[in-house]
Amino acid sequence: MIVCIVLILLAIIWTVQYRYRRRKMYELASKISHPKDELPFIGVAHKFIGNTEVTMTSMKQFSYEAMESGITRVWLNHILYFVMVNPADLEKVLRTCLEKDNLHKLMRKFLGNGGIFAPVPIWRRRRKILMPAFNSKIVEGFLDIFLEQSQIVTKKLASLCGPEAVNLWPTVFAYSLDAISESTMGVKYTQTDANSEFLNFSESLNIVSQRVFHLWLRPDWLFRFFPQYTKYKKCLQVIHERSDEKIQWVTLYLLKKCQEFLFSGDPKRKSFLELLIKLSGGDKGYGNLELREEMMSIFIAGTDTSAVTIGFTLILLGKYPDIQQKVYEEIQEVFGDSDRPLVKGDLLKLKYLERVVKESLRLFPPLPFINRRVERDIILPSGVTIPSGSGIFVSIFGAHRDPKYWGPDAEHFDPDRFLPERYNLQHACSYMPFSYGPRNCVGSQFAFMSIKTVLSSILRNFKIIGEPETGSIPNIRLKLDFTLKAAEGYYVKLEKRKTCHLQSQQN
Repeated sequence: MIVCIVLILLAIIWTVQYRYRRRKMYELASKISHPKDELPFIGVAHKFIGNTEVTMTSMKQFSYEAMESGITRVWLNHILYFVMVNPADLEKVLRTCLEKDNLHKLMRKFLGNGGIFAPVPIWRRRRKILMPAFNSKIVEGFLDIFLEQSQIVTKKLASLCGPEAVNLWPTVFAYSLDAISESTMGVKYTQTDANSEFLNFSESLNIVSQRVFHLWLRPDWLFRFFPQYTKYKKCLQVIHERSDEKIQWVTLYLLKKCQEFLFSGDPKRKSFLELLIKLSGGDKGYGNLELREEMMSIFIAGTDTSAVTIGFTLILLGKYPDIQQKVYEEIQEVFGDSDRPLVKGDLLKLKYLERVVKESLRLFPPLPFINRRVERDIILPSGVTIPSGSGIFVSIFGAHRDPKYWGPDAEHFDPDRFLPERYNLQHACSYMPFSYGPRNCVGSQFAFMSIKTVLSSILRNFKIIGEPETGSIPNIRLKLDFTLKAAEGYYVKLEKRKTCHLQSQQN
């Protein structure tokens, strides 16, 4: 009995001291609006019980609540977060709060210290090395890879044409993964090998995403008792083994100049892996661990995000046949009935297609939320003070749909809002599908080239038939599996165009 009383007293004393040390945080948090269904002690943790569609529904709710004043605060158990959509505030956060939130420690266990999630000191050094690898001339050199993989996609989709709706996700994901695999390491994994175990990396990301929002999955010792742990470890082992194997091959080629290790593609075209080895200092630069971490970061940034954008764009075109027809007419203006393959100059002419992609990215940004950690008190342009020790959810999803900046039709699918005469946002952070500030995505040009290439190939050969929308607001259920995804998959019907270029592309 005495022991129990002592333990209770110790718990009370610890709680009082803990709250006293954080008194400023509680004071500042109390001044910010919060969800009405927030509960004592656990905050909004109950809002994330369920699948990843439930997670996205809750994050959408917080984003829309934040639109009223630009910010809302939520307690996730004892952890304080602020959900923000005000673009001026977001610019301040993304320029000054460079350290990733503690939630990303879970990603570091998966990716290591790759550039996306690395602590600031490591990130600064690695970004300087990475930036030259994404200059325009180098990125344009990967167009042949995108073309080849696009041709494989069109041949695969030809077998899926018919009266039944098909899920495009396996195909567009395979395209994205193979394109990024060949670009980063000069190796193909999926479209030529549909059973490749490397596809498991997507499942690993989904498990990490579950750990972020499900508190009971966060502690490593507790995570081991859940079925996700076995899947996660198996997938991670495969990814690391495949990456290390290719890194060793390329390193040997570079250091010993052995032609037998020359990987696929034009010898004049260097993969990102080869570029990083050279840019980091050759045999005195990155070791195998650092190369693996950077390669996996590029994989994450380039594969799931591009596939999601392609998938959402095709769904939207299926829902809005009039817009799809405009895209096809533009493609016809560029190519006519010729059998010639796409060249770099054609991408610049596909301006309406680019507006469609940008509008898809606005409504359905692949990374709808970015986390940042507040290491010292920060006063936002809106006048709100964010206390140190808290975290921030930068709601790209909310910023892209805020009617204060996008107008009353912010939820509408309207590619023409990106016409030069209409696209006059008051603030850059109102549209940032590739993030903003010093830690923004360096691969935006790479992504756009890949996405536009494969979409032009698909739409040149197939008509996408979906469930037509009765209005301008697309009705698509969403889930948050690390990236934003369509909860019901990417189902459409495919119909071959009268003028189909599959044979010429095959040649």
